Order: sequence, then C-alpha cells, then structure tokens
Amino acid sequence: MFDARTVCGLIVAVMASTLSAQDWPPTKAPLMTKWAKDVSPDKAHPEYPRPQLVRQQWQNLNGLWEYAIRPKDEAQPTQWDGKILVPFPVESALSGVMKFVGPENRLWYRRTFDKPAWTGQRILLHFGAVDWQTTVWINGKEVTTHTGGYDPFSCDITDALKGDGPQEIVVSVFDPSDAGYQPRGKQVRKPHGIWYTPTTGIWQTVWMEPVPMTYIDSLTITPDVDAGTVSVFAKMLTTRTTIRVTVTRNGKAVGSASGSYQKPVVVSIPEAQLWSPENPVLYNVEVSAELSPQSPLETVKSYFAMRKISMAKDEQGLWRLMLNNKPVFQYGPLDQGFWPDGLYTAPTDEALKYDLEMTKKLGFNMVRKHVKVEPARWYHHCDKLGLLVWQDLPSGDKETKWDPFGKFDNSEMTRSQESSDNLNREWKAIIDSLKNFPCIVMWVPFNEGWGKANTVAVTKWTKQYDPSRLVNCASGGNDFPVGDVYDIHRYPGPFMPRLWPDRATVLGEFGGLGLPLEGHTWQGKDNWGYRSFTNRDDLTKAYVGQLAALRPMIGKGLAAAVYTQTTDVEVEVNGLMTYDRSVVKMDADKISAAARKLYLPAPKVTTLVPTSEKDAQTWRYTTDKPGENWHQSSFDDSSWKSGPGGFGEPTTPGSHVKTVWKSNDIWLRRSLDLPADWKPQTGREYAVRIHHDEDTEIYFDGHLIARTTGFTTDYVEVPLDAEAVKKLHGGKSTLAVHCHQTGGGQYVDVGLVEISETPAKP
Repeated sequence: MFDARTVCGLIVAVMASTLSAQDWPPTKAPLMTKWAKDVSPDKAHPEYPRPQLVRQQWQNLNGLWEYAIRPKDEAQPTQWDGKILVPFPVESALSGVMKFVGPENRLWYRRTFDKPAWTGQRILLHFGAVDWQTTVWINGKEVTTHTGGYDPFSCDITDALKGDGPQEIVVSVFDPSDAGYQPRGKQVRKPHGIWYTPTTGIWQTVWMEPVPMTYIDSLTITPDVDAGTVSVFAKMLTTRTTIRVTVTRNGKAVGSASGSYQKPVVVSIPEAQLWSPENPVLYNVEVSAELSPQSPLETVKSYFAMRKISMAKDEQGLWRLMLNNKPVFQYGPLDQGFWPDGLYTAPTDEALKYDLEMTKKLGFNMVRKHVKVEPARWYHHCDKLGLLVWQDLPSGDKETKWDPFGKFDNSEMTRSQESSDNLNREWKAIIDSLKNFPCIVMWVPFNEGWGKANTVAVTKWTKQYDPSRLVNCASGGNDFPVGDVYDIHRYPGPFMPRLWPDRATVLGEFGGLGLPLEGHTWQGKDNWGYRSFTNRDDLTKAYVGQLAALRPMIGKGLAAAVYTQTTDVEVEVNGLMTYDRSVVKMDADKISAAARKLYLPAPKVTTLVPTSEKDAQTWRYTTDKPGENWHQSSFDDSSWKSGPGGFGEPTTPGSHVKTVWKSNDIWLRRSLDLPADWKPQTGREYAVRIHHDEDTEIYFDGHLIARTTGFTTDYVEVPLDAEAVKKLHGGKSTLAVHCHQTGGGQYVDVGLVEISETPAKP
C-alpha cells in the first residue's frame, strides 16, 4: 500500500532553519520520554504530514523560529524573546521555552526562508494545527487568519513573496485557554486532577507545497461495501476538467474510471478485500485532473479502505455495532494524546505510532480519542494497524451538571450565539479534515456535561452531514434520546447500562485503576486514580477481573466499552502505561489474553450460589468482631443475627438492600448445599458474583478464595484463580464473607457462578 513516508525520497530537500541548532537549548520537564533524544532542529517531525492528499514536492518549515510573548493588544514585536522549536507548543519542554502565555498575552513567531525554485506554480502555505486564533503575514503582508485549534488551514502565498532573497513569515496567536469559550479539551491555565497543561500556538507541522494554477483542493472518498464500489469527488478550483481515478493494491491495478469534475467518479472494486482490525487492507488511489488524457494538470495520491460501519439487531434482538455487516464488540482505551515533553505534540512520529502499536498489542481493537484531535499521521497509523476510532469533539465553554449514573437528564448550559456558532464551525472543520480516514467509525460531539448545549441539534446535524458513521450524542450521562448509541460512564465498574429500543448500549468509560511507579510520575506524591493499587500483580488481577465481569454483559446487550486509559497523564496514574511510556504497568500477556476474549461469543453464565439481586438469600451476620475461626464451617454462628441479603445503606448505587448495615465492618456466613456429586469442570471458569463497597474477603469452607478492594457500583464477576477453584466442591459447605467500609456508600452481597464458553458458529 501507499505509505506517505516514501514520499520523502521524492521531495525537494527540506530547507534548513536560518538559526543554528546550537541556539536551541531544550528544557527539562518533570518527566521525559525516550524519544526526546531524537528531537533536534533538523529532525522536528520531518515526515510528510498529509497522507490522504499527497503531492511529490513539498518543503517542511518545522525547526527553529523566533518567538515573543507580548500583551495581546500590543503591535508586532521588533525584539524577540528567543528561539522556539516548531511544532512543539510553547508550554512544552521540547519547544525549548516551556512558558505559559495566558489570555492576557499573544504569542508571536517569526522565521525566514529562501524562495522555493518552483517556477510557474502557485505556492501554498499549510499549518497542521495552531491553537487558537491565528494571523499570518508574509513579508509584512497579511495572507490569512484562522480560528480553530484542531483543524488544518492553508493559504496561497505566491503574491506575497518577493523576487529574491530571504522571505519572512510572522505568525501571531491568541489562545485564552479555559478563560474562553472555544473547544480546548482538557487544557486549563492551572492544571490539577484530570485537567492538564495547556497548548498554545503552533503544535503541528508547518509546510509549503507547489500547485498548478488549477489544482485539486480536496478529495472526498466514500466506499460502498454493499455495492462493491468507491466514489471519489475531487474538489477543483475554477477550470473545467476531467477527473481520472485509478485504484491499485499491492502495485496491481484494481479498477479505474473518469468523469466530470462536478460529480463523484465511481470505481468498481471487484472481489473487494474488506478492512477490519484483523485484516486492515488498504487500497491506493491516484487522482488526476486533466484537460485531456494527453495534458494532465496535476496528479495526487491517496488511499482508502472498503469498510462499512452500521448498527443492526442480532438474533436475540439486541442492538450491535456492525463492521462490514457483521457484529463486532468494540473495546478500546480512552486515549488523551498528552506527552510529558511535548504536551499535545508527540516527540516523534515513532512515538506517535508507539501508543497505537501498544494499544493493538494489549488486545484492543478500538481507541476513543478523548476531547482532542490528532495530526493526520496518527489516523494514518490507525488505518494501517487496524484500529477503530471514536473521535470526540474537544469540549469547551462552561460545564453543566453531570449525571454520573446515566439517568435521562436534559439539563444543558446556554451558549452565547458567538460560542455556538464557533463550535458548529470548528466541529464541521474537524469532520472535514478527518472524513477520509477509514479508522474513524463514530463521532462524539459531547463528553458528559462539558460544554454541553444544543445536543439534539448538533447530533442530528452530525448524522446528516456524515451518514456513513455512527454518532454518540454524549458520552457519559446527560443523555438525550438521539443518535445511535446510549453511553454512560461508571468508575471503577464495569456496569451494564440500560437497553434502548432504538439505540445500541455502550460503556463509554470505566476502569481507571491507578498505580504510581516511582521515577515515572509527573509529581512525586499526591498522584490521583479512581482506584489505587500498590503493585503490578494486584493491578493486573483487578483489570483481568474487570474484563471477566464485562464479558457476560456483552451477552446481555453491551455493544462496546472504553477502559480508562492508555497512559498516565500528569497527576493521573490510571494508565496502562506510565506517562513517559517506559513501563507497561500490568502483565501484558495476561491482559491482552483477557481483552481478546471479549471478541468471542458471549459466555454462558450459570448460577451456583445465588445473590440477593432477585430473591433475598438468608445469611447469619454480625457487626461485632468474631473469633479467629469465624470463617470455618465448624464455627458456631448461632449467636449471630439472621437476615436477608444484601446488606448496606439503601442509597448506595446499584444496591438491593434488604438488611440495613451502617457500621465499618460486617461478617456474613451462609450454609450451602450443592449437589453431592458436583465438582468444577475442566475448561470452565468460576467466579464470585459480588457487589461490594468496600473491601472484602470471601471464604469457601474455610479457604480464602477471593479478595476485593475498593468498591463497585453494580454486580460484577471476580474470577477465581486455579488454587481457589480447587477448593470448590459439592455437598454441604459454608460461604463466609468479611466486608470493611470506610466512607461513602456501603453494600455487600455475594454469590458464585460458573462460566462456560459458547462455541462460535461455523
């Protein structure tokens, strides 16, 4: 397939910065990645930045620029503060600056370059992304302004260039961060908790390319799996032309067609190879604009995949997310895209790709890109690796009250007309810039209650504007019955949300299991996680247990789930990897095996010992500390009270309280009478079904078979290890439980289940 990196061998040589590498003193962040050493003024993201519309000639303008931070109303500076390495944000260590700008200031950039020797052609200047309001001058002439922190923009600078000698670029940027209404994701002026260091100014590649007087401005590539075709619309500026489209795969011709520049050109793809996480097949496409076959104006290259995303009911009448007309359970990490040394900008393209390679290696088939948009090459890597992507709109403006339990809630903030118009404009620009990437299967306009307004209108517009993808109106509560999915968040979870008659049910966030590792944290102490652990083995066991609990929910109608998160980020230590990407914090083999089970047919779950979810089960219990042998079958519990489960405080989420318990500790015992000939079966799994708030110890016939820490907000299955399974037997026995609680809600209820795999259909 076509790889944009190969273009580097065909392009004109990248022009060196007019400032020397010795003028760039990289600063030191609290944490750096291993790729930081590969960054230098002559190696600052040198890769071709736009893999979906490729021309052979281009010039990279990354490297050392001059910068200045000045009060926002001051005129263009005549003196500069120093040098900055573009495209790294000014707040980042890799920029060489590492300074905050703030809403009271404006950030200025300047550099010079020699006029390219592209005779007889127009010259376009491109910015991958600049946060947020940008003005650009060439040789003192204003050539463009742009508002938006996440979408690329371009301008024709031909008429502003001088005849010879150095050419000057000056860029000014205003970014109020969280003092403004604009989409900004998790950027705040005072980072804390789940809110991080801001990015101001240029944070993606700056570059130039030559084009003919009449050129292809953009491509819209739309595959149709059912028809076995792909349509390609080349947006042309002015001249009437013929558009010729040629499709190849592995260097061999697949099909071609031509047509008017005013309409899409449709190419048949015989025996199409369908793109999927297991088989990420990509087709190359060459698009030419011609006055006649003998006089082409220009040719560009791109690629596409034959893939279809939709929604349909399965044989049980449950809504599923479909890929190529087949149900696929989608499981991915929440990916925030922050870097300790580059903030919004990965140190290198290899670093950018590494996160995705690890995501795939750890068993995921999807990524939720959380309130951030990545450079085009990130999506290109997803296309090649076979990772589905849920793409969030970066949140902005104010926060409305959020309902964490996913109940119907139509509360919204009121945006100003200016804020609303800006959101609509930026969201459309983001979709336009990403529309051709096959990996993107879902748009997510809002997260929880962050900047949430006009939800129904925005969701309906998104679906109408791009009917080829699914739309998630609001990930995590504050739900409106609109869009394709119903999405809630539950920490630590997992949790089975309610089913809807016309939407698929997904768990948009869960997990958040934290483990700080000394030498790999942003700060030495006060690190934050939804639930904390002290060692790798316990963290691995808890994560595997969460996935074991998730599997039966798939059989009940859960269509997708998102685990928090890919890496630690600043104060947060909930990552699968540390923030510097140096350590995978769990046993990679165990967690990847657990994740891959999620794509198998849902298992059959058989109750061995029922909980009190439906019918109350009678237990002996005490809140006074009992003797040492309280968990043994021979222990005399006749002095204990007798009562129905579950035990706890009725306002505890997900609880079924039938006996109120409000002290710090409770001890429970229950007599069992399984069939005398029952014994664990080879090839089957066994688990404690439990709802706990907080820590528990569970004993079977005097043997400790499971421990849990923290709390759940619903019933989950905690798998038993091989040694615990050996202790299970038929006949008479005793189930004994101790639950310790420190604050907040409290609840405990316990049962036992057998889990057997459902054979896949041939």
